[in-house]
Amino acid sequence: MASPEPKGLVPFTRESLELMKQHIAKKHSEKHKEDLKPNTDLEVGKELPSVYGNLPRGMVSEPLEDVDPYYKNKNTFMVLNKKRTIFRFSATWCTLSPFSTIRGTTIKILVHPFFRLLILISVLIDCIFMTMTDLPKWWPALQNTLLGIYTFEILVKLIGRGIWAGPFYFFGDPWNWLDFSVTLFEHITRYSPLNFILLFRITRNLRILKIIPLNQGLKSFVGILIHCLKKLTGVIILTLFFLSVFSLIGMGLFMGNLKHKCLRWPRENETEPLHNRTGNPYYIRETENFYYLEGERYALLCGNRTDAGQCPEGYVCVKAGINPDSGYTNFDSFGWAFFALFRLMTQDYPEALYHQILYASGKVYMIFFVVISFWFAFYMTSLFLGALAMSYEEAEKAKKFEPFQQTLKEFQEENEAAETKTIQIEMKKRSPPSMITSLDMLDDATIRHKEELKKSRKRCLLCWYKFAKAFLIWNCSPCWLKLKEFVHMIIMNPFTDLILTICIILNMYFLALEHYPMSEETISILSIGNLVFIGIFTAEMIFKIIAMHPYGYFQVGWNIYDSLIVFHGLAELYLMNIHGMALFRSLRVLRIFKLGKFWTTFNMLMLTLGNSLVALKDLVLLLVTFMFFSAVVGLKLFGLSYKECVCNIDKDCQLPHWHMHDFFHSYLNVFRILCGEWIETLWDCFKVAGQFSCIPFYMMVILIGNLLILYLFLALVSSFSSYKTATTEENDEAKNLQHAVARIKKGINYVLSRILCQKQNVLKETMDNVNDIYVKENISDHTLSELSNTQDFLKEKEKSSGTEKNTMTENENQSLIPSPSASETVPIASGESDIENLDNKEVQSKSGDGSSKEKVKQSSSSECSTVDIALSEEEEMVYECEKPKHLKNGYGRRSSPGQISRESKKGKIWQNIRKTCCKIVENSFFKCFIGFVTLLSTGALAFEDIYIDQRKTIKILLEYADMIFTYIFILEMLLKWMAYGFKAYFSSGWYKLDFMVVIVFCLSLIGKSREELKPLISIKFLRALRVLSQFERMKVVVRALIKTTLPALNVFLVCLMIWLAFSIVGVHLFAGTFYECIDPTSGERFPVSEVMNKSQCESLVFNESMPWENAKLNFDNVGNGFLSLLQVATFNGWITIMNSAVDSIGVNMQPNFEGNIFMYCYFINFIIIGLFLPLSMLIGVIIANFNKHKIKQGGSNIFITVKQKKQYRALRKLMYEDSQKPVPRPGNKFQGFIFDLVTNQVFNIVIMVLICFQAITIMIQSDEQNPKMDTALYWINSVFVMLYTGECVLKLISFPFNYFTIGWNIFDFMVVIFSITGLFLPLMVGHYLVPPSLVQLILLSRIIHILRPGKGPKVFNDLLLPLMLSLPALLNISLLIFLVMFVYAIFGMYNFAYVKKEAGINDVSNFESFGSSMLCLFQVTIFAGWDGMLNAIFNSKWSDCDPDKINPGTQVRGDCGNPLVGIIYFVSYILISWLIIVNMYIVAVMEFLNIASKKKAKTLSEDDFRKFFQVWKRFDPDMTQYIDSSKLSDLAAALDPPLFMAKPNKGQLVAMDLPMAVGDRIHCLDILLALTKRVMGKDERMEKFLSEMESGFLLANPFKITYEPITTTLKRKQEAVSATIIQRAYKSYRLRQNDQNTSDIHMIDGDREIQSTKEGAYFDKAEGKLTIQSQI
Repeated sequence: MASPEPKGLVPFTRESLELMKQHIAKKHSEKHKEDLKPNTDLEVGKELPSVYGNLPRGMVSEPLEDVDPYYKNKNTFMVLNKKRTIFRFSATWCTLSPFSTIRGTTIKILVHPFFRLLILISVLIDCIFMTMTDLPKWWPALQNTLLGIYTFEILVKLIGRGIWAGPFYFFGDPWNWLDFSVTLFEHITRYSPLNFILLFRITRNLRILKIIPLNQGLKSFVGILIHCLKKLTGVIILTLFFLSVFSLIGMGLFMGNLKHKCLRWPRENETEPLHNRTGNPYYIRETENFYYLEGERYALLCGNRTDAGQCPEGYVCVKAGINPDSGYTNFDSFGWAFFALFRLMTQDYPEALYHQILYASGKVYMIFFVVISFWFAFYMTSLFLGALAMSYEEAEKAKKFEPFQQTLKEFQEENEAAETKTIQIEMKKRSPPSMITSLDMLDDATIRHKEELKKSRKRCLLCWYKFAKAFLIWNCSPCWLKLKEFVHMIIMNPFTDLILTICIILNMYFLALEHYPMSEETISILSIGNLVFIGIFTAEMIFKIIAMHPYGYFQVGWNIYDSLIVFHGLAELYLMNIHGMALFRSLRVLRIFKLGKFWTTFNMLMLTLGNSLVALKDLVLLLVTFMFFSAVVGLKLFGLSYKECVCNIDKDCQLPHWHMHDFFHSYLNVFRILCGEWIETLWDCFKVAGQFSCIPFYMMVILIGNLLILYLFLALVSSFSSYKTATTEENDEAKNLQHAVARIKKGINYVLSRILCQKQNVLKETMDNVNDIYVKENISDHTLSELSNTQDFLKEKEKSSGTEKNTMTENENQSLIPSPSASETVPIASGESDIENLDNKEVQSKSGDGSSKEKVKQSSSSECSTVDIALSEEEEMVYECEKPKHLKNGYGRRSSPGQISRESKKGKIWQNIRKTCCKIVENSFFKCFIGFVTLLSTGALAFEDIYIDQRKTIKILLEYADMIFTYIFILEMLLKWMAYGFKAYFSSGWYKLDFMVVIVFCLSLIGKSREELKPLISIKFLRALRVLSQFERMKVVVRALIKTTLPALNVFLVCLMIWLAFSIVGVHLFAGTFYECIDPTSGERFPVSEVMNKSQCESLVFNESMPWENAKLNFDNVGNGFLSLLQVATFNGWITIMNSAVDSIGVNMQPNFEGNIFMYCYFINFIIIGLFLPLSMLIGVIIANFNKHKIKQGGSNIFITVKQKKQYRALRKLMYEDSQKPVPRPGNKFQGFIFDLVTNQVFNIVIMVLICFQAITIMIQSDEQNPKMDTALYWINSVFVMLYTGECVLKLISFPFNYFTIGWNIFDFMVVIFSITGLFLPLMVGHYLVPPSLVQLILLSRIIHILRPGKGPKVFNDLLLPLMLSLPALLNISLLIFLVMFVYAIFGMYNFAYVKKEAGINDVSNFESFGSSMLCLFQVTIFAGWDGMLNAIFNSKWSDCDPDKINPGTQVRGDCGNPLVGIIYFVSYILISWLIIVNMYIVAVMEFLNIASKKKAKTLSEDDFRKFFQVWKRFDPDMTQYIDSSKLSDLAAALDPPLFMAKPNKGQLVAMDLPMAVGDRIHCLDILLALTKRVMGKDERMEKFLSEMESGFLLANPFKITYEPITTTLKRKQEAVSATIIQRAYKSYRLRQNDQNTSDIHMIDGDREIQSTKEGAYFDKAEGKLTIQSQI
């Protein structure tokens, strides 16, 4: 915004008020709207820019005229405090006069900085005491004092601002409403008997939010987030719609299924039938008869389907008891189904719900969870991220206009500097020559003094600067200076930095070597290493201080960091013998980050992170404030309930790890909720406090907290997405390191070249003789002359370019033989193109032994390639065959012509063979056949599960198929070798992959033939990778992933270094402390009162093998630490790890409940510093690479193929239903009446209402409802079926031949048919074979009409558009995800099929078959439940598994796992799938932002033109390309933005001066061009665009009716105005003629004069109108 010319400050007086009122009255009388907007630099709460001059003391806290022109006529005045902070107040009648003494006093109090400071201190004190559960005795007195302060504040604001709800009044600010309400409720609870109401007591906690209006940054961010919520309104509504629909589907599929349990039956002395027993209300409580798995709390679920969970022998599956998770997980009503779907969408503990449903209903319903947990959650998250990213971009653009004040300051400083420089120049001109030198010295001294003074002001006081200059800059004696120079030369040497880097890396290695248990020798080596590294770093610091002076040394940030490392190391040596210094020792890990000094990427990332956090400090503070507020509210709401009802959640009546009885645990609980883990603590909350109080609190924390976190995450990602390695500035250490490495490389290359040179000279002497004879005998004189000419040309080129050619070895040289005739060329791959090898062709001339030798060097693409010689292929074949003979004989004998002829024939045969092979491999049918065989060979792997030995026929077929596949792929490889040559074949990465797969096929066949090579069969899973090279879609995705992720490798290493630091700290803190003494009978650990340490555990006499067991996930070494941190990062199993950490006491000590509670801080810091920040770094850099490569491809998506780019345009057309041909109205009156009825908008609305009512009928259902309710619902469904059938019949009657041409009508017809079938099917086959909800679900499918383009809400269409447009790219990426899942599923079947079933591996989720393996990997894809699977694979000891267990139906023995293979398997899959899914999110979010940016841009898209023609069809149904000019206004008003013109628009349309044809008709092209010009403006690009659009229209409409414009709209309007004036004049003339009844000539003359005057007035008026129209 361009700021107005600043003026001085003027006091606000009574005259100012009167003048303001006059301006307001004048403005109302003029009725003229001004386009003024508030100046962002002059907003309330900001500092007044210095351009307005100094603030006189008399104007401080006094009313002033507003300097913002926007508020000049708003009845406001401005007040400034000492800090020049802007305050605004209203000057209207609702307040005391601005000149009142009372109001003036309150305003001075209100704007004083100490008043705000007093309120802030009061709020902070109040917040501190809110966190306490045991308050001191003097707390009531302090509470009364704080309440008095708050009441005084409200009174001051009421008097100062006035009691009204307008701008700058007390109640015009929502934060004042909050203060007033909280203070009022506090008075009510203090002095009334309503203190028992919990709501009134909780309201006081809202006082915490008072921190927000006291900080202008927090207040502005709250405004931004409220604006974000407005942007998210459509996304929220769409999310609720989808959740509701999926909840209704879940109710229809799973209602009552989770009550199915395995019941022991028959039992002894049982005579009553089972169905009678299950109907007994007391029977369902007999839980002891249910079947429970070992260690499980709830009974085993079962189902009646074959793929559902089966009961063991002696048990039957019945519907009895309550639902799982204390009855809170079910689909028995709409509310609980909605709750379960929300849990799936947020992906909190989804694996438990998967297993429950799959056990009770069958594995086929995994499709439902894939749609919900993956696609639906992905799509909704993408929409939220896209809307937030769009809001963030808007906020950032708005902030770009704010640095107005800083610019003015810089401008003033530049002016002052220029004036000073001018004065100095004038002094030099007027001074004698002897004084110029002194002036120059004075000038330099002044500049230096100013720079030093500026630095000292920034960093320290001037006195400290003088002290530092006197005592910290050592220039003592010449000897000292010589020593300093010598040390400086050594310490600044590049090799010194290289040695220091090696020392840092070695120190990292030594730190990572620590583990538990360690031998004495290892401890001694590590301690000695620590001393050595401390000595090295101390020596480095001392030498640098000597070389740089202490003053210069401590000016560098990295040197300060190095000194802190040294001081810590020395302090650690001093405190070595003190016990309990593990945390202090863990600070050694800070030495790792010394490596950042030599690492440019690390420096750049840390600089970006620092700048981002400084810019986002208010947002971080707002997040912390919200978490604090939520923790306090949770403490006040549920703290007492957790204590009183603790027995409901723990059988021993002890508080669990996660509760809200005190503030610390309440804060941890809120932190856990924001991490996405909320369902288990919510169940506990239900048990102690009830559902109605817990759900609102949890929803508040989840929704608002995630909004803040996502916004902060997007802000960080946006800052890191601007990261560019090319523009980073390297420091001296990084440059020195590069110089040192470069020198080492140069030295190695020099030594190697000297060694190789001697060998090459011996080889050249032998080869020169052979090739010289060969060239002389086989090259004609004509060829030699040509070669000499070519050689001279290349020599001249070398001289002109100044380049030098390296000497090549003779074995690389090939002689060039001319071709007597033209020969055919073989089509080859791109890798073998001669064009690519032009740079390698050289003509060299060397002299040796006094003779000149001429040779031509040309690199071949393969050993048998015939196309590398540019002149001929036959002679190359001759050369390839002749050359070995010459070399073998050692003499250059001349070959006979017949011999050369025979060789030439062989060359032609070989050439024809290669041409044939090339035609075969390039044939499309051959490619399709190979692709089909590839899919077959890949699909065959899915059959090799644990049941393959029981299926003999399939096993034999698979063995033969493997042999056939192997032979086919070997044959394909040989054909490609023949066609392309070896070099071209192996220069392609995809062909290398094919070659590797062929090797895998061969090895697997060899493994089947010999028993000792049987392990080779396990590598068969790699066969599936061949799919990558066969399908272009996967190739595109793989290339794009490499482009986006490989450049982020440096950032990944930085993140890995951060994780290494946390892992080392974890080893120092928790190594050996996770061991515990377990009671074998109960599986629980002994309390500390019984067992305190390892020795007591081993001394227990009642059990010889009392286990002193370690947790499977621990921090005993860095590797285990990494794995534990990965589980914490994926929030799988992290609660168990944290519980073990906070319970740990020490090495060989029995853990105690929360004995080390503050270790929670370690994991909180890791989640923030080790997960959140590195994640934003990585994703930001990946987005930067994505955008960079997208720009290189011209803005197109990098994850789609060339063919799919055409589909991108087709998908845009599918989003508009009106793109279909309109159905003509039938001529029959009856059909026409029905046609008008069904095409009426009211009819569509009625159908939509019916669909919604039908959905409501499903919502009101519940499990085990009244039979009368079932009957009523049956008849209601019948009514809906009849209504939908009636709609179908009406549409069939109205457009009988066009009904089935519309896809939506076909869908509705199928719904009607299936609904009628569903109604009568139970009557024919029985009610038990048909699900009761079948008809309801079929009818519910019609709810998709709400998403129908053009019929449903527009906001839904806008939100579905990004998904549809990104669908091709998403499908490509999904194919790659499926392939990765397939490969890992096969590998899991080969390695983990027989693992013992426990933890995460059970009857549903296992690796026994392909389907179960895919189910497991789907869980891992969404980071759910992989910790349990890994725990089962960790069973590798005799105590945990049986290595000799016999598995029925197979020869494999044992049920143990392989921990190392399991770790590599899960970690690699998590990393690969994470990278792919991140790119999926990037594609969807970027498409959303792309569409949003196009809408904001002042451009027209293809969709806008398509919409124009859709509207045009309604006004021109006969397709004449013309409309009457009377319809033009309606047409412009019916268009969609940006072509839309709201009524009244006739004046604007006339001003467009549109050409008109005969009959006052206007052509559609003229209208479209005029509207386009109106939207896009006037410039050269616009004219070009219009011409292209016109030519495109003419090409699309070759049979356009020609016309000759006879006039324009503007001319026609002028003609109409003129005609009207003439008609009026003539009419008045006729009236005058008829009224002449007297013969008075003078009267007649007078009348004529009057008439002429009127006519003149009329014509003047008409002329004025014409002038106005011409100006328009």
